[in-house]
Amino acid sequence: MLRAGGGAFPLLASTLLAGAALAASAAAEPAAPVTGHSFGFEVKAGYRDSELAKVQSPFPFPPSFLPVGQTHGFMETVDEGGHFELAVVSLFYKGAFENNLATKVKVDLIDKWDRNPTSSDREFDVDEAWIRWGPEVEPAADHQGYTAYVKVGKFPKFERQDDRHLESYGLVSTAFNRAEDVGLEVGFDLGRHFYIKTSFTQGNPLFIRDVNALAGDNGTPELDPTSFPDPELKSGLPIFYDADVDDLDFENPETGLGVGFRLVDDSGRFGLDVLAWGYARDLAGTVDLHGTYYGGDLDIMTGPFPNGIPGAFAPTTPPNLRGNEKREFGANVWLYAGSFSLFAQYVDQELAELPRTGYEVEAHYEWEMPFIELFGQQVFSFIAPAVRYSKLEPDFQTAATYPAPSVKWPWEKVDLGLRLGLINGLDLTLEYADNTFWRGPTGQIKGSEDEYLATFRYNWSRER
Repeated sequence: MLRAGGGAFPLLASTLLAGAALAASAAAEPAAPVTGHSFGFEVKAGYRDSELAKVQSPFPFPPSFLPVGQTHGFMETVDEGGHFELAVVSLFYKGAFENNLATKVKVDLIDKWDRNPTSSDREFDVDEAWIRWGPEVEPAADHQGYTAYVKVGKFPKFERQDDRHLESYGLVSTAFNRAEDVGLEVGFDLGRHFYIKTSFTQGNPLFIRDVNALAGDNGTPELDPTSFPDPELKSGLPIFYDADVDDLDFENPETGLGVGFRLVDDSGRFGLDVLAWGYARDLAGTVDLHGTYYGGDLDIMTGPFPNGIPGAFAPTTPPNLRGNEKREFGANVWLYAGSFSLFAQYVDQELAELPRTGYEVEAHYEWEMPFIELFGQQVFSFIAPAVRYSKLEPDFQTAATYPAPSVKWPWEKVDLGLRLGLINGLDLTLEYADNTFWRGPTGQIKGSEDEYLATFRYNWSRER
């Protein structure tokens, strides 16, 4: 179904028309057309070792929902121990045409680490599919003149870190902008230094997932409560996060606005980009998600009872939450200085007036290695260490019997990684995640859910 509140259409129409007019004006300026096509694939496979963390859930699960002999349910690491696995196979196409028209399609197969929101989700996912009219400037890239673009389809959020150097995600990127959204984005470049971005999208449904590589199974159809389930993949220790869009439904659309400033030197070796942004939408009563019989948005927040758990969150107006507004504001910094890069993001969010904040910082450096030839090509071409620190701080309480109290815990994560270029198109990324949480009545009990990842990534592409 395609529905939207009536008040959003005038804003959407005026933004689209303004963007189209500016893009048309920019297209009229003399410029050499950039055309071309590329297609290819990417495969990621490797080894994962996840530390076991197991915390009793306070929810009174019926005996038929528990393994034989077990009297309580647990939140537990999704798939602890060491495992070799094929993570994802991606197919992509990029096209650039005359008149500043561009498009991209990216399809993911298997996608074990990013399956949404459970392992029962589709193993075939259209990750990106969009068409854009007008030039879109990358963060901290030099740009001259007044231009605009209009982008329609499924695409990443404009504040997301797309220049990624690790295969894992930080707490902030997991919780707020990991998945792509569907709708419209319009951008305006106001000369060399200032720009504006606006969006009108469906909005990613709110759900829960573990903070490590695998999302965790919550409400999967395979968990037949009559068979004394002890599933292969556990629930994880989940946090609230914005899940992938499954089906088109603009009943609760999201509007976004970003205002940015960039500073780039003439050589192009130094670039600084600062973006302030915000999003707003109404949470739905429930959202149907493929791969789980739990509902998203307010449904996952209020718990498994038909009318929710009385006083599921505090502060609340019993029996449910205060309103249905979802609001978030944040700021980004991209910094590039030669071979060094830094990305930082801060987010302040309210979910039905339940606040939480988060911040994330990642530093990266890439060394080009001396030329070593083997079988006619360079080997060990680069080495690139990266370190990332992220923290998520909810400021609310759950009901005494809410099944996943981990959504209210403070979390802290340190990711250390090293990426090594092996041969053309093939690299290896080694990572360690120091993942810490605090629980208990006053947050005095410290726990960990650490993880090691070793990922081989092979990328092949051809241009025409």
